[in-house]
Amino acid sequence: MRAPSVLLADDHGAIRAGLRIMLEAQGITVVGEAADGDVAVRNAAALRPDVVLMDLRMPGRDGISATREIVERGLGDVLVLTSFDEDDLVFGAIRAGAVGFLLKTVDAPALAEAVRAVAAGEGALDPRVTRRALAAVAQSAMPSVPVSRRGEFSDLTAREQEVLDGILQGWSNAQLAARLRISVPTVKTHVSNVLTKLGARSRSHAAALARGREG
Repeated sequence: MRAPSVLLADDHGAIRAGLRIMLEAQGITVVGEAADGDVAVRNAAALRPDVVLMDLRMPGRDGISATREIVERGLGDVLVLTSFDEDDLVFGAIRAGAVGFLLKTVDAPALAEAVRAVAAGEGALDPRVTRRALAAVAQSAMPSVPVSRRGEFSDLTAREQEVLDGILQGWSNAQLAARLRISVPTVKTHVSNVLTKLGARSRSHAAALARGREG
């Protein structure tokens, strides 16, 4: 199986060097680096990595803006590295389309596992980040789903609602398949349908919209 390719986006060279060492020791291919958002977008377009490991605070163009363009242009999936004091940025990254969030204290095996999961089309959420991100959603200026979106939830089939419930629990595609007793490709189809019907950019975005509906 081909090793996932990763682009590192962080304004601190020492952090990028450390991440490169951690990932390459775990068999992950690092194809490039970027010290700001503009370079991250350019390098993602040129290198087409499977995953962009994105810092949120960078000089010039920040990680949220870069994430949005990378996702909209289909240049790669974005896995965010965050810290506990960045709740507002995490919420912004969810809306921009990031599919995973890890704390910067993550160890090498967990980082590599998250990269592989994202490259395989799944999400990767540190439970501590998830809880704080959902709290940020609840406290945001969008505590409930806009009227124009409410009908979209009713458009979900019973199976798609089960898949959305699983996404809210943070289950991977494999976990959903096992719990719902369907195949992983079928799960991926249902996830895609859920995202389309909700107008969500990612699993994290779909979870945020669903949490807003519950508020």
